[in-house]
Amino acid sequence: MKSKPPYQNLELQPIAGQWRAGSAERNLDVTDPFTGETLLSLPMASCEDLDQAYHAAQKAQAEWAAMGPSARGDVMRRAVEIFDERKEEIIHWVIRESGSTHIKAEIEWASARAITVESASLPSRVHGRILPSDVPGKESLVYRAPLGVVGVISPWNFPLHLSARSVAPALALGNAVVIKPASDTPITGGLLLARIFEEAGLPAGVLSVLVGAGSDIGDAFVEHPVPSFISFTGSTPVGRNIGRLASGGTHLKHVALELGGNSPFVVLADADVDAAVNAAVVGKFLHQGQICMAINRIIVEAPLLEEFTRRFVERVKALPYGDPGKPETIVGPVINAKQLAGLKAKISKAQQEGAVVLVGGEPQGNVMPPHVFGNVSADMEIAREEIFGPLVGIQSARDAEHALALANSSEYGLSSAVFTRDISRGMQFAQRIRAGMTHINDMPINDEPNAPFGGVKNSGLGRFNGDWAIEEFTTDHWVTVQHAPRRYPF
Repeated sequence: MKSKPPYQNLELQPIAGQWRAGSAERNLDVTDPFTGETLLSLPMASCEDLDQAYHAAQKAQAEWAAMGPSARGDVMRRAVEIFDERKEEIIHWVIRESGSTHIKAEIEWASARAITVESASLPSRVHGRILPSDVPGKESLVYRAPLGVVGVISPWNFPLHLSARSVAPALALGNAVVIKPASDTPITGGLLLARIFEEAGLPAGVLSVLVGAGSDIGDAFVEHPVPSFISFTGSTPVGRNIGRLASGGTHLKHVALELGGNSPFVVLADADVDAAVNAAVVGKFLHQGQICMAINRIIVEAPLLEEFTRRFVERVKALPYGDPGKPETIVGPVINAKQLAGLKAKISKAQQEGAVVLVGGEPQGNVMPPHVFGNVSADMEIAREEIFGPLVGIQSARDAEHALALANSSEYGLSSAVFTRDISRGMQFAQRIRAGMTHINDMPINDEPNAPFGGVKNSGLGRFNGDWAIEEFTTDHWVTVQHAPRRYPF
């Protein structure tokens, strides 16, 4: 296959059907987290740009929805072809912009591609209903219709996929979309997707990308009267504020909030230790632990604690860390200096509270070496709070019931995992974990395009993927026809 010339002029944003510079009076420098090199400098978007993008989306949406399911599916299928044709270009940007290792960048490319493949089938999977009626002569129908305009706010950790996860199904189902990507990752979080869908034949104005500071356009993005749905992936505090803005203004909106996690990884006394260790290493250190589903707490039943800890520490000490551009690197840089400073504070706090460093090391630039802590208790900060970095603590559980109590002792409930050789016991244990997702004999990092993704408690509201995306991005419209004159009470 002949390679295509790479996308050019990525400092421009697709705003209201035109690629142009943002009109805010400041620029954003996008940097490589590993080298510190400036990759791109772009003028940021303003509230005026935002208003224009939303109104253009509202105007373009009706015509896009009217194109019919086959035409919208064709755009999705062409986008998949472009994902394949531009695979190396896309992966290059994921590595450079987000500090992803080659392994993680490949996974992210594949995930974004997979949700686009799934989305191609969604237009023909939307079904209405015919309902019985007690009223003589009445025909009662329920239609599924697009919501209209969807606002998507995406994070920096899996920017390509976590934007595509909302953008692709929302578009496929007949909505228009406006994206506000994270300022750390505007290229992979929005600008590349806009180029891909434009090349795939998406009409102008149906998808806009606004790269702007949260302090400038963040509240307006949510409160604007045009969007009827806000899809947000990010931290719980910001998600709470978005929920308030979406429900407290003059225009009520649907929201999907995929927020923080504190994933427990439970190893019961009858577990296969080798399998558990292998899953724990990947489930913790993939993308430096900067994944909402990443293992935050390892909980091991007492009879296996010593053996599991020894083997886990041996594996972690051998993990290559450093330059994400090298194929052999497993742990690359965290996203920025602020994130690094937060991790340093967590390490210091864990030691102050009595945790023992089993694996450690000093940062090299933004690269934090993997850290493992022993002697961790549930009341320590490293166990209570989301880490979002290559640090993890190991807790001891007296028995299975104690392990379950420790797993549930969190305000979060996104993903979770349990290892046991007894599948029946594992199923019973899994159903008692208070989380949106639980995986038996696997790591908690799992996301498939046809399976419901989402959490409970402070980990969010709503579900992504498959039929659940249809529910989220469409609405019911009840329509009746009175075929014979109705007899009214007066």
